[in-house]
Amino acid sequence: MRLYDYPHPTKPGAVIRGYDRPHAVRTAMMCMAVAERLGHPAERLSDYQVACLLHDVSRAGLDRRLFGKIWSWAKAHDIPTRPREWRARYPSTPYGRETEAFVSRYGRELEAAGVPMTAWAKEQIEIRLGHARRLRRRLVVVKPALRRLGLRWAPWMQDIVLYYYYPEKLSNAKPWVRQLAEILVACEQLEAYSNRQRGRDYYRRAQESLPEAFAYLDRLNAEGMVSDQVMTALRELVAEGTFDAILEQARGVPLTDGERRYLRGLARERKS
Repeated sequence: MRLYDYPHPTKPGAVIRGYDRPHAVRTAMMCMAVAERLGHPAERLSDYQVACLLHDVSRAGLDRRLFGKIWSWAKAHDIPTRPREWRARYPSTPYGRETEAFVSRYGRELEAAGVPMTAWAKEQIEIRLGHARRLRRRLVVVKPALRRLGLRWAPWMQDIVLYYYYPEKLSNAKPWVRQLAEILVACEQLEAYSNRQRGRDYYRRAQESLPEAFAYLDRLNAEGMVSDQVMTALRELVAEGTFDAILEQARGVPLTDGERRYLRGLARERKS
């Protein structure tokens, strides 16, 4: 998990500790349980676990204060925060140049809101809108480090990490690759919607809501981002209580009795 750490841009010798470490670990635990439930073989799961643990490694160097200020402002102004959403709103943007388009279109407004468009601020924008580019840069560091650990980074692992932001990259993928990508999206979003620190730091969210989390997962299902098979497996595991401890860790507080009843009923809700 030290691969999430990043050299500080203004303090030589200092590092920015990876903000997403706990989120990545919890996400990977859920992903492995869902993938096992869906019958993926052990050898594949070994590589998949590495990909899940490093699925946010492109966010190494995330500046919690600055990142939160930029993207909370964007959300408040109904500005797209993901490449596929940006391209849907602004289809004339050259593919892969979403960061530059964001700065060109909204840079002055952000500066007026108290965010100077420094190189470091643009890097925080790149973390979201330039996800693929930044991942390629981080993999230059990640791949040699994994080899030293006796691990590998296969091309399909990069594809599943990029799926949430760039679903088009898996349009011709093998079914098992697509399914692992869908599992990662579903579990990552469930953890993120339950993650109290993320909600407070990024989105000024005051409270976590499990119904809201599953409403969003249902929207992803309706959009074709997450299949019925993945949703069914996830709901079954949640209803069985497999993820209770993980969700409590993400929240930092115990689940209430009402929340436990809601989770236990998820499998029945889907079948009805």
